[in-house]
Amino acid sequence: MQNFPGVGVSPGRVIGTVRQMPKPISEPPAGEQLAPDTTAEEATAALKAAAQAVHDELKDRATHATGDGKAVLEATALMAKDTMLIKGAAKLVARGVSAERAIWESGSSVSEMLHNLGGYMAERATDVLDVRARIVAELRGVPAPGIPASNTPFVLVAEDLAPADTATLDPNKVLALVTAGGGPQSHTAIIARSLGLPAVVAAVGVDELRDGTEVYVDGAAGSITADPDESLRSAAEAWAATASLLAEFTGTGATADGHQVPLLANVGGGKDAEAAAKLGAQGVGLFRTEFCFLERDTEPSVEEQAAAYKSVFDAFPGKKVVLRTLDAGADKPLPFLTDSTEPNPALGVRGYRTDFTTPGVLDRQLEAIALAQQQSQADVWVMAPMISTAEEASRFASMCADAGIKTPGVMVEVPSAALTAEAILREVGFASLGTNDLTQYAMAADRQLGPLANLNTPWQPAVLRLVGLTVEGSRAEGHGKPVGVCGEAAADPALAVVLTGLGVSTLSMTARSLAAVAAVLKTVTLSEAQELAKLALSAPSATEARAWVREKLPVLEELGL
Repeated sequence: MQNFPGVGVSPGRVIGTVRQMPKPISEPPAGEQLAPDTTAEEATAALKAAAQAVHDELKDRATHATGDGKAVLEATALMAKDTMLIKGAAKLVARGVSAERAIWESGSSVSEMLHNLGGYMAERATDVLDVRARIVAELRGVPAPGIPASNTPFVLVAEDLAPADTATLDPNKVLALVTAGGGPQSHTAIIARSLGLPAVVAAVGVDELRDGTEVYVDGAAGSITADPDESLRSAAEAWAATASLLAEFTGTGATADGHQVPLLANVGGGKDAEAAAKLGAQGVGLFRTEFCFLERDTEPSVEEQAAAYKSVFDAFPGKKVVLRTLDAGADKPLPFLTDSTEPNPALGVRGYRTDFTTPGVLDRQLEAIALAQQQSQADVWVMAPMISTAEEASRFASMCADAGIKTPGVMVEVPSAALTAEAILREVGFASLGTNDLTQYAMAADRQLGPLANLNTPWQPAVLRLVGLTVEGSRAEGHGKPVGVCGEAAADPALAVVLTGLGVSTLSMTARSLAAVAAVLKTVTLSEAQELAKLALSAPSATEARAWVREKLPVLEELGL
């Protein structure tokens, strides 16, 4: 048996046959010129038509997707109309370069620029290359890259998956996802978790496996084994039997001794919220409002925004819905709000900071939130992303008060916010830890890069200490302000126990993870969770922190988590 170690990002144990992603579109020959009977004007028109067709096709696919998948498709569709990409290609066409070669070279230039910027923008580099290939395919009149067709379920293997492909996976056909590249917070990882598919990323060498090879995938352990033996077949069968135990969430998150830990859902719109409610979510811990703004060249009206927000509020009458104000910038650019030329967007004007450069947008969003709240029965809490200081928290709280919003809060995703949580929480009513960004910023490790996957994990003791400091700050001087977690860390059942032990009051995650987290939480008492938190904090590395805690939670092995 040949084993390929990687980083597990979504639990599950399955056996299936490999289907590799088709080989990418071939590069047009260097120096390829316009055909003698084609003018530059005709080639430019064909190029723009192909880009429009790619945009329209991706946008159409987005209308049939929901949640993370919908947002990814809409963002990628925007890239097909990127001014820098198309203008760069048109300039080359004007010099006599063929349309195919022109878009290829322009795509390379834009992708390299984004990659060199690092952080979130490096992720967009992959989107550009995906769009470039689709435009070339459209110009050639051949099928675009995509998920292979199959009459039987299979394990999808690739070097990496383009966002537009990952977003439209059919979980009835794909048994598991395996990539040689990518990181634990890549598009592949996030979509796999939202679909409930076992997934492993950063598994070097798997893209060399031949189609038809039978493999065993363990999404929790992060391993792939070719030609599995009987023991692994038994493990897969046991997972299939126990997976049914994780199919439903009873609607109450709590430890074995009755300590309540409400389990909430991360959503991007009304359809997500309705699905989360059906899966038993106790409310919404993160409503990503920027998903309502994607594919817009202009700011939506207050009335349009209010209708979008109300669709989420209506799914949870009488329950808490935590709404995050626009987290635009970095990987979520908005033409009417953000500057695409920033040298380092991950550290630039994003989230709350956009109110300094484009004042008025946040005020109008808060007005829309208040309007939607008046028309619904949800308990609406509102938090700002990228808050770094107590002064910023105080200003945001004042803005909320002016709009008639009673419960303002902040995202803790910048290390300075964790370190000064006591001062910040004097100004607002609650905090929510965005562990994806908090980890990235604390470890100075781009969360999309496979080579940095071992650094970019919330199991890092340094990150756990920042979580603990935030909770301590919330309790200082009798504040007693609630601190939740809405990053991907909350979806890891073992880490959920540690977070509970650190004093986190609520956990928010993709709705498909609710049942697994609830099942593990109810096997430990609060004091046991606190001991496991101490154990994780004492570990010299993230690897040991995770291993030590998992060793104390045998239920994880029993459930294949």
